Amino acid sequence: MELSCKSEYALLALLELSVQYAGGEPMQIRQIAAQQNIPDRYLEQLLATLRRAGLVRSQRGARGGYLLARDPWKITLYEIVSCIEGFDTQSGTEKQPSTPEGLVISEVWQEVRQAAETVLQKCTLQDLLERRNARQQLDIMYYI
Repeated sequence: MELSCKSEYALLALLELSVQYAGGEPMQIRQIAAQQNIPDRYLEQLLATLRRAGLVRSQRGARGGYLLARDPWKITLYEIVSCIEGFDTQSGTEKQPSTPEGLVISEVWQEVRQAAETVLQKCTLQDLLERRNARQQLDIMYYI
């Protein structure tokens, strides 16, 4: 399983907004795009999707931009990825395999999906921010 580029960009943008969250100042799309190397137009579409899902809010005006709609520790990675990817909540609508081999593969794949969803549900933006900060500290110590 791989993380799509779309989800990765959304996570990077929200991580950037998490860094600025304590200050309460909105970030403009071009700032986020420059910091995380995301194409502006693509980021604009992603943020619109995240805004409709209630994960970010926008602020108009000269000092406008985007802010997290909730505290970083209250936004799970599952919420973000499911918003961007549109996870199908109706797992019973798929065509069931007709062979024993197909059934076994389907069962294992369902276990994989459940395990991934469990990890995403446990991890928040705050967790990512703390991991990033710890990694930056290690990098600084390494170069000294």
